[in-house]
Amino acid sequence: MGWLIEIFRDNPVIPIFLTLGLGFWLGGLKYKSFSLGPVTATLIVGVIIGQMGIVISPAVKSLAFMLFLFAIGYSVGPQFFRSLKGDGLKQICFALIECVLCIFTCVGISWLMGYNKGITVGVFAGSQTVSAVIGVGGDTIKSLGLPEAETEHLLEIIPACYAVCYVFGTIGSAWIIANLGPILLGGLKKVKAETARIEEEMDSGDFVPDPGMFVANRPISFRAYRAESPFFNRSRSVEEIENHISSLGLRHFVERLRIKGETLDPDPGLIVRKGDVIVLGGKRETIVDEAGWIGPEVTDHDLLNFASENLPVTVSKSGAAGLTVGELKQESFMRGVMVHKILRNGNALPVRNRVVLEKGDIITLVGLPQDVAAAVPEIGYSDRATGETDMVFIGLGIAIGCLIGAIVIDIGGIPVSLSTSGGAILSGLILGWIRSRRPTFGHIPRPVIWFMDNAGLNLFIAVVGLSAGPSFISGLREVGLELFFIGMFCTAVPLIISIYMGYKVFKFPAAVTLGCVAGSRNAVAALGAIQDNLDSTLPVMGYTVTYAVGSISLIISGIVVALLS
Repeated sequence: MGWLIEIFRDNPVIPIFLTLGLGFWLGGLKYKSFSLGPVTATLIVGVIIGQMGIVISPAVKSLAFMLFLFAIGYSVGPQFFRSLKGDGLKQICFALIECVLCIFTCVGISWLMGYNKGITVGVFAGSQTVSAVIGVGGDTIKSLGLPEAETEHLLEIIPACYAVCYVFGTIGSAWIIANLGPILLGGLKKVKAETARIEEEMDSGDFVPDPGMFVANRPISFRAYRAESPFFNRSRSVEEIENHISSLGLRHFVERLRIKGETLDPDPGLIVRKGDVIVLGGKRETIVDEAGWIGPEVTDHDLLNFASENLPVTVSKSGAAGLTVGELKQESFMRGVMVHKILRNGNALPVRNRVVLEKGDIITLVGLPQDVAAAVPEIGYSDRATGETDMVFIGLGIAIGCLIGAIVIDIGGIPVSLSTSGGAILSGLILGWIRSRRPTFGHIPRPVIWFMDNAGLNLFIAVVGLSAGPSFISGLREVGLELFFIGMFCTAVPLIISIYMGYKVFKFPAAVTLGCVAGSRNAVAALGAIQDNLDSTLPVMGYTVTYAVGSISLIISGIVVALLS
């Protein structure tokens, strides 16, 4: 193995990417519902390979970490600043209180156990599953002016403590929120009944209901029918047909016609007679169940051979933001256009009439290209697939953010700064928000954001593991098995208190409470488990704002934990 060790030491880029690749592979393996996840798996692989004594420049770690922090800020910036007003303030307060609970639980138990700063930061990072705290807390410890040997020891022990506490932090938080949570709130049956009632209310209103929207995420269908029902005993205009559809409580549109053998696009005054063929567009389930009033369905490949656009559109116009989905559907520019999906911070919201749209939401519009094109400028801007990234925006954004973070101000003789980590995430927050308001610049495609987020964090973790490899085992011996149970305590206590607090104090509905708790802790796995248990996407209504706040507050908490411990 000597020759391989020499190659790795002389070419550290090889073990870095080897760690990254094996970490993602190992993290993707599952036993039943359990998996290590890429971050923990990458750390473990890095520690193993790091036993070879590989020296890697700290600049590599910093570069990867800045990309990750900027991407996080950019992603949640629009939702973070929007939540600072209106109903979002209540959820912001909840997320901040849960964050404080997490901090003081970890700091308090560490103080009782006599743990040093490194152990405390590691416990917080692992028990709350905030991998970025390894970097943020480490940066803070380095800035405290401690003796070099002590600083190195504290930094080396952080990843060991993180690894010990992370496993239950991930599995335990998902189980507590999704399984124990409903029991604490009165039982799963009661919570599911309350959720179903709220969903029904979200589909009611003074506007025309859309039965097809009752089930979210169904594809739009276009089907052809021959006009043979008694309704067509006399000639009907397209306008009359669509008015009749509206009177039935449906939201279908005439998309194309075959009249006397000629294929025509719809026009309000166009006359349809018995025997002509009509193409309707609408939600699949309502088209299938409710369109028989026209006549029999027919197979007409030529008539149905036309382009239909499925276009993501970012809400940015004041006239659209603040509308409910039901109100948006009644706008004149939505004629022939249907809402297929709503994403907020990458999470799918229930497509229901009373869901309020916010700036930065991405709604998928479906319809004929000309109809969708007419609706887009009234709502915001189209988010068409593109491979172009505004590198000027990224480069200057990270540079300016880190420059601001590097400025040190003396307060009472104590040096205080955001640190480059805090500066990068603050820059991402502000620029992400500006991008949502002025979409003409700063475009970063979602796949690029995913890469910066996941590759940036895991590359950082890979370097941490490789660098800490020689001291990792001794660090585990130092902290001992008791730390696992300390981590369990630090994971469970804030979650249980938060569940009661959200329901009893903040008066959130049970499903929304569980979503708020998951979002405040950035527990993505817990959100999926909650939705599965409740058979509902309603928990997302509490997840998006708290996730945006939690993403920032939990990372910044690494600074607070390092200072308080």
